[in-house]
Amino acid sequence: MLGSTHGTLTTDSRRARVIACGEQPGPAVHGRPADVDGMDVSGRPLYADVPDLERFFRPESVAVVGASDAEGRPNTGITRQLLAWSKRVGARLHPVHPTRAAVFGIPCVASVTDLPEQVDLAVLLVSDPLPVIEQLAETKVKFAVAFASGFAETGEEGAAAQAGLAAAVERAGLRLLGPNTNLNAFEEFREDLDGPAIALITQSGHQGRPVFSLQELGVRLSHWAPTGNEADLETADFISYFAERPETGAIACYVEGLKDGRAFLLAADRAARRKVPVVAVKVGRTETGARTAASHTGKLTGADDVVDAAMRQYGVIRVDALDELQDTATLLARAKPPVANGVAVYAISGGTGAHVADLATAAGLALPPLSAAKQAELHQWIPEFLSVANPIDNGGHPVGDHRGRRIIDAILADPSVGVLICPITGPFPPLSDRLVEDLVAAAEETDKLVCVVWGSPVGTEPAYREVLLGSRRVATFRTVPNCLAAVRAYLDHHRFTSDYRSPFDQAPRTPSPSFRKARELMRPGQQLSEHAAKQLLRAYGIRVPREQLVTSAAGAVRAASLVGYPVVMKASGADIAHKTELGLVKIGLTSASQVRDAYRELTDIARYEDVALDGVLVCQMVAQGVEMVVGVSHDDLFGPTVTVGLGGVLVEVLHDTAVRVPPFGETQARDMLTDLRGRALLDGVRGRPPADLDALVEVILRVQRMSLELVDDIAELDINPLIVLPRGQGAVALDALAVCR
Repeated sequence: MLGSTHGTLTTDSRRARVIACGEQPGPAVHGRPADVDGMDVSGRPLYADVPDLERFFRPESVAVVGASDAEGRPNTGITRQLLAWSKRVGARLHPVHPTRAAVFGIPCVASVTDLPEQVDLAVLLVSDPLPVIEQLAETKVKFAVAFASGFAETGEEGAAAQAGLAAAVERAGLRLLGPNTNLNAFEEFREDLDGPAIALITQSGHQGRPVFSLQELGVRLSHWAPTGNEADLETADFISYFAERPETGAIACYVEGLKDGRAFLLAADRAARRKVPVVAVKVGRTETGARTAASHTGKLTGADDVVDAAMRQYGVIRVDALDELQDTATLLARAKPPVANGVAVYAISGGTGAHVADLATAAGLALPPLSAAKQAELHQWIPEFLSVANPIDNGGHPVGDHRGRRIIDAILADPSVGVLICPITGPFPPLSDRLVEDLVAAAEETDKLVCVVWGSPVGTEPAYREVLLGSRRVATFRTVPNCLAAVRAYLDHHRFTSDYRSPFDQAPRTPSPSFRKARELMRPGQQLSEHAAKQLLRAYGIRVPREQLVTSAAGAVRAASLVGYPVVMKASGADIAHKTELGLVKIGLTSASQVRDAYRELTDIARYEDVALDGVLVCQMVAQGVEMVVGVSHDDLFGPTVTVGLGGVLVEVLHDTAVRVPPFGETQARDMLTDLRGRALLDGVRGRPPADLDALVEVILRVQRMSLELVDDIAELDINPLIVLPRGQGAVALDALAVCR
């Protein structure tokens, strides 16, 4: 199977939480809850509780275990920072140390069991947090933070220690941040900034610094969650919490590995329902990055194509670099929804405009040509010999007088334009200063997005530092690619959320009538024969050719007459994976003598190759169509995944496939086809008729249903080739391979 991995679904803890919230399991289906309100048919949760983290970020009382005021000790600096933070948030701080009477003049207790009050948050500055967690069970503390390293990031022994820590946390009934985390949650945030804020989640404290520093440019940050190894609280918990916060304009994430794929999707779904953008750097695009991330956080990075598809399914905007994370999150947090999707590029240089227009088009942005009337209007202020179709070239001089503002207003008044991008490759005062002032003034009076790319490498110019950065209505960038990527994400996000319908609302909760038939075909730990695999497809309503399984030459001749000539004959057995390479397929047989000879030849080859057969298939020949592959595999993080791509030998040559994580609906199934580079083959090329896309989508959805219902039974499924016939004629699975778990 394409990209197949064999893992275990990590759903037990999530299932326990759903049940703890009042859901009760119903009758079991081969070990999985069925008919459970809140579980899909695969036994995984459809809803996630939102943790109440208010007392974590703004506690009324804090215990610092291992507090110190001895100069030169690492814990002293941490204690000092926590003391300052506690004062800012209005929390009472209680130092805990077995040998100190006081820390920084505050009375100290020897143990958490001696605390004078029930505290909201315990900060553990100890190398082994496990004994303290066990003591905290008696204090009813709500939250704890463990900074200590040496857990899952170090290997198997550390992973075992982290599992023990997680179990102790669950027994204690508290929520834990860490281990292997840091002080980022307790930073000093600027209180003088208002408007929508960025909430930051990182698994590496250092990687969050650029986003945190946006405050120096006037961008508001509300929270920073440094999740570390995520023994308990994880990225998904913070996404869910931040998505519910009224001040959150965007959620920015740096993710090295995901703890629970389904939990992440449920959190992303919550954000999508509330139209809160989530922008993420996800490490692991390469094998080197994946190895490094695993050693850092001790979690799975996930097969990157599956992670990428899962993020796109739920509207998570994936970016590659931290500067992209800054720029994209800032734009999405602060910009109003678009009123149109068209982009206008306005420049003082024809070369600059043409260059940016090329890059914008390559980035997938639409640059609609301005109408003849609009161009005539612009030529009142711009010389006739300059192009104003889009990009708009003003030649430079008009920006220095009253014409500059009128040009900008005229462009923004065009109904096809939703975004204005003005690249300023370098300062050229006083004209650039006047241009910037006009852009800022126009942005204040329009509901459309105005973007400026300030290309100066210096960045100390007053036009940039004081005017552009002082405006909350102008989106300012330092590079053209970051501007274009952010604008594309902005338009895509609002398009996505405007039509978003959660797939979890429609996910199947109870098995279909096909389920029991299909389970009877399962052979645990074995590969099914082609004949059995096709019976499995037939059970789920997927069309296969007319065929009969025979065990004699005479039976083959009788079957051919019933199936109808011409026929295809294939050896069928559970151990055969590549029949064509072994010569175990004969096509285009048109007579009884050819069928007899083919039967003998196929059985002779099978004996020679020592291949066990359950018989020979005599199959209907299907008219030509587009060869596709549809399959199922299991991902360690997300569970069953569904893949579609160009089939036959092309699947191994071109690797042109698209993947989705169930549950998904018809729209996402059709989007899978759009993702394919060879999509044009389905639309009809060189005189061939368009393929039956509706039938192909139906097969994808039926395979998805099978993947959910048989999640404990099927390790891999390949339908290859699936022949997609011309429009209105359906799709037929010519071959199938199924491996049971």
